[in-house]
Amino acid sequence: MIRRNFLKILGMTSAGAFLPAFSENTTLKTVSKRLQVPAAVSDREYLWKLLYKISEPVLRNMSNGELRKNMTVELSPTWDGRDKNVTYMECFGRLMAGLAPWLTLPDNNTEEGLKRSQLKDWALKSYTHSVNPQSPDYLLWRKEGQPLVDSAYFSNALMRAPRQLWDPLDGVTKSRIIAELKQLRRISPPYTNWLLFAAMNEAFLLSIGEEYDRMRIDLTLKKLNEWYVGDGWYADGEKFHFDYYNSFVMHPMLLEVLEVLVKAGKADKSHYEQALKRTQRFAEHLERLISPEGTYPPFGRSLTYRTGAFQPLALLAWRKQLPAKLTEGQVRAALTAVHKRIFDNPTNFTPDGYLTIGFAGHQPELGDWYSNNGSMYITSESFLPLGLPAGDTFWTSKEEAWTAKKAFINERFNKDYPVEY
Repeated sequence: MIRRNFLKILGMTSAGAFLPAFSENTTLKTVSKRLQVPAAVSDREYLWKLLYKISEPVLRNMSNGELRKNMTVELSPTWDGRDKNVTYMECFGRLMAGLAPWLTLPDNNTEEGLKRSQLKDWALKSYTHSVNPQSPDYLLWRKEGQPLVDSAYFSNALMRAPRQLWDPLDGVTKSRIIAELKQLRRISPPYTNWLLFAAMNEAFLLSIGEEYDRMRIDLTLKKLNEWYVGDGWYADGEKFHFDYYNSFVMHPMLLEVLEVLVKAGKADKSHYEQALKRTQRFAEHLERLISPEGTYPPFGRSLTYRTGAFQPLALLAWRKQLPAKLTEGQVRAALTAVHKRIFDNPTNFTPDGYLTIGFAGHQPELGDWYSNNGSMYITSESFLPLGLPAGDTFWTSKEEAWTAKKAFINERFNKDYPVEY
C-alpha cells in the first residue's frame, strides 16, 4: 500500500500535471533516471566551471587578437570620459590575476584538466598580443593613468604562475612586457591604494632578476604601515574608508610584494610575518560577513567587483595559511555559497558571455565613474583556491557551517576579540 501511494504521488506534480506513468516494478533508480534528476555537483566542479565560463570569451577572443573586435563593452552611466579602450586592459589583467593559480596545476585528461589546458594556451597567446604594437589587441599601456592599476594585476598573475605564464613566453614578448612595465614609472601614484600597484610591478621585475625601483616599493611599505588602523584593517590613504579595498588591493598585494622582497633578501622576514597575521585577522572578519544564506553586506564603492571582496580569504586558502579559527570545510562552504548567491542570476553575463556591471546581476546604476565591465573581472580573485589540486584537503574535507550559519542555528562558534598586532 505504501509503495502504491508513493508511486501515485510520483505520478503527479504539485501543479496537477501528470508525469510519465510508473509501474509497480519501477525502482527509485529508474524514477531518478526518467525524471533526469541531476547528479550532485561538487563545490570544486561548480567553481571551476564558473571560472571557465567567466574566462572563456575573454581568452578565446584575445588569443586570436579579436577581444577588441568582439567584446561587448559597457560603461558606467557616470563614466568620466577617459579612453574606453582601457576596458580591455582591465578585463585581461584582472582576469589573469585570479585565474593564474588554477593554471599552475599539471595537465591531465579530465574534463577540468582539458579545459584548464585550453585556457593556459589561450592565455599565453593573449600575453603575446597584449604587448605587440602590431596586434589589434595591443593594450592601452601608454595613455591615461589607469594602466598602472591593471598592469599590477597583469604582473601579479605572472608572479603567481611563473612557470606556466612567464617562462614559456618568447624573448620578444618578455622584453616588451618588461619595457611596458618600466615605462609606467611615468605615472606618479596618489597616496592611496595606488601605491601598491607601482610596488607590485617593481616586485615582479625584482622576481625575474630585472632592474627595479626600490624607492617605489619602500615608500609603499612605509605608507601602508602608517595607514594601519588596527585589528586587521588599513585606511586607504590618511582616512579610513569602509569598503572592500582591503580585499581588492591592500592585504593581498602587500603580502605578495613582501614575499618577493624576503625571498630576494631585501626585507626582514618579520615584516612579512606581521603582514600575514594582519591578513589572517582580516580574513576572519570576511568569513563572519557571510550570512547563513551566503549573502554579504553591500557597502562601499566598487561593489560591482562582486566576489573579489573575498580575495584575502581565497588567497590564504590557496596558500594553506588560513587562520587557526577557520577550518577549510567552513571556508570552502562559505565561499561556494557566496558564489552561488551572486552568480545564479543570468544577467551577470551579456548574451555573448562577458560580465556586466552589477553586484548580484546587471545593475549598471551601481557603477562608479571609473567602472566599465572590464573592471568587473576582479571577481576572479575569489577563485584562487582552484590552485589547490582536487585531492587537497580544502576540497575533500567535510563541509562545515561557517560562523554566521552556526550562530543562527544555535551551534557553538568562536567568540571574537580584537588583536594588537
